[in-house]
Amino acid sequence: MSMENKCVDMTHYNDYDKLKELMSKSGYKFDFERIDKAYNFALNAHKDQRRVSGLPYILHPTSVACILVGLGMDTDSIIAALLHDVVEDTEYTLEDVTKLFGADIALLIDGLTKLSKIKYSNREEQQAENLRKMLIAMSNDIRVIIIKLADRLHNMRTIECMQEQKRRDKALENMEVYAPIAHRLGITAVKEEMEDLSLRYLDPVGYAEIEEELNNTAHDREEFIASLKEEILERSKDTVPNMSIKGRVKSIHSIYRKTFMKGKTMDEIYDIFAVRVIVDSVIDCYNVLGIIHDIYKPIPNRFKDYISTPKPNMYQSLHTTVINHRGIPFEVQIRTWDMHHTAEYGIAAHWKYKAGVGGKNGDSLDEHLSWVRKMLDIQKEAVDATDIVSTIKTDLNPNEVFVFTPKGDVINLPAGSTVIDLAYTIHSAVGNSMIGAKVDRRIVPIDYQLKTGEIVEILTQKDAQGPKRDWLKIVKTSEARSKIRSWFKKERREENITEGQAEFERELRKYGINIPEDELEEFLSKVNLKIQVNNLQDFYAAIGYGGIHLWKIMPRIRELYQKMYGKQAAEAVPVKPVEQNVRKKVGSGVIVEGMDDVLIKFSRCCNPVPGDEIIGFITRGYGVSIHKCGCTNVPEDISKAEEPKRWVNAHWQQSVKEVFQTSLEIIGMDRTGFLADVSNQLSALHIMIRSLNCRELPDGMAIINVTIDVVDTGHLKSIIARLSGISGITSISRK
Repeated sequence: MSMENKCVDMTHYNDYDKLKELMSKSGYKFDFERIDKAYNFALNAHKDQRRVSGLPYILHPTSVACILVGLGMDTDSIIAALLHDVVEDTEYTLEDVTKLFGADIALLIDGLTKLSKIKYSNREEQQAENLRKMLIAMSNDIRVIIIKLADRLHNMRTIECMQEQKRRDKALENMEVYAPIAHRLGITAVKEEMEDLSLRYLDPVGYAEIEEELNNTAHDREEFIASLKEEILERSKDTVPNMSIKGRVKSIHSIYRKTFMKGKTMDEIYDIFAVRVIVDSVIDCYNVLGIIHDIYKPIPNRFKDYISTPKPNMYQSLHTTVINHRGIPFEVQIRTWDMHHTAEYGIAAHWKYKAGVGGKNGDSLDEHLSWVRKMLDIQKEAVDATDIVSTIKTDLNPNEVFVFTPKGDVINLPAGSTVIDLAYTIHSAVGNSMIGAKVDRRIVPIDYQLKTGEIVEILTQKDAQGPKRDWLKIVKTSEARSKIRSWFKKERREENITEGQAEFERELRKYGINIPEDELEEFLSKVNLKIQVNNLQDFYAAIGYGGIHLWKIMPRIRELYQKMYGKQAAEAVPVKPVEQNVRKKVGSGVIVEGMDDVLIKFSRCCNPVPGDEIIGFITRGYGVSIHKCGCTNVPEDISKAEEPKRWVNAHWQQSVKEVFQTSLEIIGMDRTGFLADVSNQLSALHIMIRSLNCRELPDGMAIINVTIDVVDTGHLKSIIARLSGISGITSISRK
C-alpha cells in the first residue's frame, strides 16, 4: 500500500465515540461530564488544524486518551491527554486551562508543553531541555510521563505521512530516550510497540526480514504452543487450579538485537517464543516450576527468579528455559495475575492516585521513582542539558546486572558497570575510600565489569587518597561519574587548576589559537559555558574536575576567536610532539642573576624542571649547577654554608622549549602486569622513558623507579594523575 493510501485509510481512527466506549468497558470510574467538557474545548481549539496526513488534529489527542484508558489511567489523565497540545499549538494559554479545568490539569499539561519560546543554539540542546523539564514535572506527578509515552506511541503509529528524515529522527529519539524510560517504569506493552515501530524506520530491511520469518513460522509455532499447553495442563490439573497458559512471541526489536547486533541466527535464540503460565498465588508459581522441570529437561544456567528478586521496574516472574522431547528449546514464564498486570503496565498499575496520595502505595511508588530524582540531582552539576540523554542511555539501559553484597543485599546496575560503580551506588563515602574489591572472594582489578549473581565486597581504607581521575573513564553510571567529579571539585582545587590549565593550553595549541593572556578572561566571558565560572581559576578548575568538557566548547571558542581576532582557527592541527632528543644547548631556559653566557647544567640529585623553585651553585670549571630549592644538597640557610658566595639566585625563563628528565618512585600491589601497566600508560601519553626498573617489597608490594622526560611541573602533575588511576598503586613520589 502506498504512503498516500495509508494516510487516507485512517479517516475514522479512534474518534471520541471509541474513547467513550473504551471507558465504559474498562471497569474504572470516570467523570464523563468533565471529559466531555475537555473534549469540546479541545475540538474548538484545534478546529482549523490538520495533521500532516490531512486528518483533523483532534484525532491525535483523542487517540492518546484511548491508549491511556488501556493503561488504566484516571479522569485527570484523560482530560490532560485531550488538552495536551492546546497550550502549545493554539491561542489558549495555561491560565485559560487553569480557570476552566483546575490547577492539577494545568500542571500536567505544563509538564508536557515544550519550551518553544526559548532560543537554543541547536536542536539537540532544545530537546534535552524539554526532556529535563518533563522529568522535573514527572518527579512530582508520574502521570506526566505516562501521558507523554502514550503521545509518542500514537505519533509512531501515524508517522508514515511524515518526511523520511523526520521519521528517523523521531524513531531514534524513542529508542534512546522514551523506550528506556518506559522500560524503567515497567510499561512493557508501550516499550515493545514503540521499539518495534521505531525499528521499522531505522532499519526497514532488517525489520522486514524478521517479520517475514515470524509470519512464515506462525502456523508451526501455534501448533507447538498448543501441544505444550495440553501437556502442562494435563500434568498440573490436580495440583494447580485456575491456570492460564498463553503463547508469547519475542518482540521484533528484541530478536533484532540478538540476530543483527549479536550475530546469532533465529535458531540460536532460545526464547524467541515462550509459554506464559499465569496462576493465582506465589506458591502456585513454584509448584508449576517443579512440574515444568519434571516434564521437560531444564537448560543449565537459564533459570531466573524475579519473584524473590524483582527487577527495578517492579517486574516479577519465574523464567526457565527447557527442552521438550523433540529437542526444541523454549522459555517458560510463570507469574501471578497481579504480576502479569504489573509486567504489562508497570508503574501505571500502581500509581498512588488510584488509592489516594500517600499511604503504603504512595511510599512504594516514591521508592520506585527515586531514580528520577537521582537523575535530576546528577543533572544539577551537568555541563549542559544534552548530558541528560547520555544519562538515560546508560543508567536506564534495559540490560542490567544483579549483584549481591556480602550481607545478601541485591543491587542492580546497568550492564557493563564496574566495581567502582557499585561502590558509589552504595554510598559516596564508600566510593571515595575505595582501594579495591573482591568478587566471589577473589581480588579483581578496579575496572572489573560485574556479572549477574556475583557477590561483591568493596575494600575501603579510612585514610585513602580518594578517587583517581582515570576512574571517570572507567565508570559506567552517571551517578558514579557525578560523585567523582564532585569529590575533585571540593578536595583538589589546586590540582584541578593545574590539570585544567594544561589541558586547555594543549587544546588551544592544537587548533592554532593564540589569545593574549591579559584578554583571555574577557574572551571566555563571551563563550556560552553553561556553567558558572567567575574567573580563569574557576574555568581551569572546572576543566580539571570534569565540569567543562573542552570537546564541547572548542567549536564555540574557535568561532568566537575568528570573529574577535579575524583569524581562522585550524580544523584539527596535530599537536607537535615535544622534542625528545637531548638538549643541544645546555642551560637554555634558565637565567642566573648577574651572569651572562654561563655554562649551565642540571643537578642529577634532584632533577629540577620548569615550575620548580631553583637555585644555582658555581662549580669549579663546570659553570653553574642548578638545584631545586628543596634539594638535600642545598643548605637550609645559605648564609651559614661553607661557601655562601658560590650560591646564586636563578629562575626559569618565561618560555622554556626544552624537555627535562625527572625520576618517579611508584609503589603498589605486586601483581602480574603491574610494570606493563605503568609502561603502557606512559607510552599512551607519548612520554619518553629513560630508565625503568621494578623490584619486590615485603607484604606483597612492589616498587617501580622510572626516569622520564617532562616539559614542566604541570606536565609532570598530569602524568602522575594518569598513573594514579592504575589499579593497585598506593603512592607516587618524585625522587
